[in-house]
Amino acid sequence: MKKIISTVLTLVISQTVFAEDKPQDLGIMNIVGVSPLGGSIDADKLPTSVQTVTSDKLEKTQTISLADYINRYLGSAHVNEAQNNPLQPDISYRGFTASPLMGLPQGLSTYVNGVRFNEPFGDSVNWDLIPQGAIDSMALYSSNPVYGLNTLGGSIAIKTKTGFSSPKHQIEVYGGSFGRIAQELTTGWNNGTWGYFLDLNHFEEDGWRDFSPTKADRAFGTLSWRGDKGSLDLTLGGNDNNMRGNGATPIQLLNENHKAIFTHYDETITRMFFSELAGSYDLTDNIEISGNGYFRQNRMKTFNGDNSDYAACDDDANLLCGETPVIDTKGNQIAFNNSIDGATRNSSATQMRGKGGTLQTAFTNDLFKHENNLTGGTSYDVSEIHYSADTELGSLTESRGTVGSGIFVDESKVRLHAGTETVGVFLSDTFSITDKLAATIAGRYNHITVDMKDQYINDAEKNLNGHHTFERLNPSAGLTYKLLNNVTTYGNYSESARAPTPMELSCADPDAPCKLPNSFVADPPLNQVVAKTWEGGLRGNLNKFVDGRMNWNLGFFHAINHDDIIFHRAGNLASQGYFSNVGQTRRYGIEAGTKVDKESLFSAIDDWHFSTNYTYLNARYLDGFNIQNPAHNDEVVQVQKGDKISSVPEHMFKAALSVDLWKKASLGMSGQYSGQQFFRGDETNMTKPLAGYWIFNGTAEYKFTKNFALFGKVNNIFDLRYNTFGVYGQASEVLGDKYDDGRFVSPGAPRAGWIGVRLSL
Repeated sequence: MKKIISTVLTLVISQTVFAEDKPQDLGIMNIVGVSPLGGSIDADKLPTSVQTVTSDKLEKTQTISLADYINRYLGSAHVNEAQNNPLQPDISYRGFTASPLMGLPQGLSTYVNGVRFNEPFGDSVNWDLIPQGAIDSMALYSSNPVYGLNTLGGSIAIKTKTGFSSPKHQIEVYGGSFGRIAQELTTGWNNGTWGYFLDLNHFEEDGWRDFSPTKADRAFGTLSWRGDKGSLDLTLGGNDNNMRGNGATPIQLLNENHKAIFTHYDETITRMFFSELAGSYDLTDNIEISGNGYFRQNRMKTFNGDNSDYAACDDDANLLCGETPVIDTKGNQIAFNNSIDGATRNSSATQMRGKGGTLQTAFTNDLFKHENNLTGGTSYDVSEIHYSADTELGSLTESRGTVGSGIFVDESKVRLHAGTETVGVFLSDTFSITDKLAATIAGRYNHITVDMKDQYINDAEKNLNGHHTFERLNPSAGLTYKLLNNVTTYGNYSESARAPTPMELSCADPDAPCKLPNSFVADPPLNQVVAKTWEGGLRGNLNKFVDGRMNWNLGFFHAINHDDIIFHRAGNLASQGYFSNVGQTRRYGIEAGTKVDKESLFSAIDDWHFSTNYTYLNARYLDGFNIQNPAHNDEVVQVQKGDKISSVPEHMFKAALSVDLWKKASLGMSGQYSGQQFFRGDETNMTKPLAGYWIFNGTAEYKFTKNFALFGKVNNIFDLRYNTFGVYGQASEVLGDKYDDGRFVSPGAPRAGWIGVRLSL
């Protein structure tokens, strides 16, 4: 705290520029991209849902990350804290997920400046890699096949800042609860031809739960050139993040101590290097060619201290057994002793290198004297993956940490080399049939190959070896019609797909379940998942009635996944199991929202902003299959048609209200409700679901000048206790027989506050 106060005083003393603030830009976007690489179209002509956010909004709401903003303000979006780390959330949109966790079906695609950011090994998304201060804008689209693999539910397209979009210099420092301290320096400049932007970010905290510190250092920058007809942007980024999130805890233990964890520590280290060269050139006033090329490397390490499902053999107490005697990596049976009783230390290292690029052409020529917007292109992505995993036997400390023995389990040792190659060809065309009626057709053809080679020398059978090919043409078609000058109706049908990942293909044998995120043991084939989505609705504005800005929307969506892939639990540990296709799943619902910006509501000094979103989401299985009984691991139960998909809340409601006073002070409050959800692993809906919860947050800011601001925020204002995620496990072997509930939950953070300063030039 002394460091924060010292930094703040230094910044205040050094502040010498005093001027009146200008009216705030509301940051409302009407033009959005039509592909990952960009392009542009009037958002009102899109026959699907799109939600956008600008850098100004991200700064004003004081969210810690883009995922945090999505959770609080965007419709049909939900975040759980399965990892219990602020930089590693699971984002869910319409029941489809983008998560850093292995084992979750990834149903959202993510892009940064047109570069795919889903990791090539498991399609997971590491939200910690991009600092919020480097983001210029973000668009959340509903299902559109042009955005490629994993766009089952939608896509997230992020555009970062340049010296032309953000030509200013700013430093922000804040600190407070949980020992959290953050500093961010952004600087941007241009002379009309050349420009640069740089973001340097440092974040660290002790965490509010036991043994949960996090530190993240991130850098992101762009060198830009602008000409009369063309542009070039060279973007470089990197990070060194060390994050501990100790996951779900037995509910009986949390009732005793809300900060308690089960076993520790769970650590994820990410070290990314990102480089991209992107450019565009106007061949004519109506034809633009654009493209990019990139190289991306991410080195990830994980460590998980856990309890053990190994014990002394029933027929020979001198040996260690699972279902059979356990063999070490030297080929010997392992003798049982206290140093290997009760704990496992699971570690993995994943090195992923990806490169590729996209080339597209946009035509805005009229067709038959009607406005027409045509974009077509092709993309190529290739990746190389080196994955290793080990399980070391150990024992538990009094605080349920782990102590290693130096003995490693042979069946859990993995050395896997994998490569993926993806070719995509896409097209999107919007044709204005009349001034009021517009038709959009789009599609993308994907061809994916996955090669896997088992590199573990002791594995004579080479069970992980495999070559897989997937391909599909995914179409989309829709209409928009302007019923009134301020009311538009839309409807759309789309198909999108995702191919099984190398991680899923390496863990798909029911007779040889793996232990995520390691112990991959087999390579049976899986079918790719295909989502077929219908959506439609109304949207418009009531600006003339409120003498300001008021946008509203009301829509319906219906998506069926064919050959959906889920993770089946198989064993005593929640992370032990296998992937398989389970037939059809369905997600449908209703979403409604409003957004109001009203200047001078009660007097000349107050400007008000209000938004609300409600979603009803019904997610169910349409085909039956067998799973392990979550309460009794030795039993098999049947999932029936109509059972609800776990970890998906049925009702979501969000509201936010803020006021700006004298263009200097601002106060804001947001609230959100997340409905009840079934525990992960309880696909049969046998047990009581996780309860729904409300959460409220507040923000405040005062601008002494346009260059100096003091801000603060309070999360969970009413200090409510709530749980965002639930899963089943076994705690009695570690904690004792009285801890027999079987339910593990990830608790939400208690009330917390932070205060900081922002200087800008």
